Amino acid sequence: MDVRQSSDAAVSRIAAAIGEPARAKMLYCLMDGHARTSTELSVVAEVSPSTASVHLSRLKTERLVKALVQGKHRFYSLEGPDVASALEALSVLADAPRSSFVPTTPSRLRTARTCYDHMAGAVGVGLHDRLLKLGWIEAGVGKDGTAYEVTAQGAKAFAALGIDVEAARMLRRRFACACLDWSERRPHVGGALGAALLKLALKRRWVAQEPDGRALGVTRVGQREMLARFGLRV
Repeated sequence: MDVRQSSDAAVSRIAAAIGEPARAKMLYCLMDGHARTSTELSVVAEVSPSTASVHLSRLKTERLVKALVQGKHRFYSLEGPDVASALEALSVLADAPRSSFVPTTPSRLRTARTCYDHMAGAVGVGLHDRLLKLGWIEAGVGKDGTAYEVTAQGAKAFAALGIDVEAARMLRRRFACACLDWSERRPHVGGALGAALLKLALKRRWVAQEPDGRALGVTRVGQREMLARFGLRV
């Protein structure tokens, strides 16, 4: 088989994978950038959980989706921006509107909460996005592409906040990584750096941990400081 035939065959396989109605529903459900479990996608596709698993296996084989295992759960998301662009182009041809992700997480947990020893929820995800935007961290390093590295600019900024980046790096755990957020279905910062950020926020009383669970309350000081230091409106 020559290169052209091989390419045509690959296009045919991908088109067939997208073309099945249940799989198409799953893919377009993931277009909003939020990861979902196979059970959630089975509901979207209106198929049984076992059938959904077969469909997701096919999509994963064709590199249309990827899976992230977190604890007992496996979350699926689009493989990357190229897949989203292809689906977007097909949507233009089909002129088919899509609904957006509507989280069902209780509001007190969705705003801010602990995720083991780092900050999660809308505030955690927002902080993650601002650190990338400010150039304090860079993403996509490591074998699986989920690790983060602190930039030279970030090292100075974290030091000014009182976070010892090198000390965090020496701990016997991942230094900084993407942790898929349960409610936002987008990454917040995990690892030693994420733990250091939460420790700082608690120490400076930017957030206060509620005694009866994982929820974190953002204080007025925290609102002011996060806006001033990170440009994050809470």
